[in-house]
Amino acid sequence: MDDEPLARKVLREELELLPNIEIVGEAEAGETALDLIGSIHPDLVFLDLQMPGVGGFDVIRQLGSGPLPVIVVVTAYDQYAIRAFEAGAIDYLLKPVGHERLRTAVQRAERLSSRPAEVAEHVAHLQQIADDRGAMPRKIIARSGEEYFLLSPDEVLAFQAEGDLVWIITAKRKYQSTVPLRTLHEKLVGNCFQRIHRNALVNVNHIRKMSALSSQRWLLTMDNNQEFIVSKRQAKTVRSILSW
Repeated sequence: MDDEPLARKVLREELELLPNIEIVGEAEAGETALDLIGSIHPDLVFLDLQMPGVGGFDVIRQLGSGPLPVIVVVTAYDQYAIRAFEAGAIDYLLKPVGHERLRTAVQRAERLSSRPAEVAEHVAHLQQIADDRGAMPRKIIARSGEEYFLLSPDEVLAFQAEGDLVWIITAKRKYQSTVPLRTLHEKLVGNCFQRIHRNALVNVNHIRKMSALSSQRWLLTMDNNQEFIVSKRQAKTVRSILSW
């Protein structure tokens, strides 16, 4: 995905020399890149950071639904990005792209693509780097079957633990979390999320109704009509929500 026809031509010709590579699409702008990624579901995307309109960082931020590709960033001069990618062990290619450097990047991507959980971590890390340049929150990795998705915190209604399994609840469906509830609590409490029970963490922006069951028992109804009972220990937390 690159807005320079010559740069795309050179990269395409170099890729065609490598085994096990099939080029399924090209884009000269970020909007087209997002459409292609969403429709074709490629295993690997070479993404230029500098594109007109929706730039490479914007494309990275907006990834989240469907199978996630391995992303190799291509850049001519963004030293900030290079330092960040080096620190996070995330691959990038500096223009002009050399053949051996390209081969190494493709081999690394092939190894990574067989491990979808690591691909999701890879994309989430890229999004964190992109978020540091803007104001977007870090994405939450969610699993459904063998697929992994990246969710924005504001689309999550609640997290609910059932033994070792943690469900991520959105308005339309449930996903499995890749980390325990304790880790989610540490990362998200204070960012619109409140612990209401040892087994539940809710997004207060999605609470539709709060009903008092007793002086120390509350029933929360979320936007999707799912109900949660607040533990006695967390009753003060709920009363503080009422005062917002």
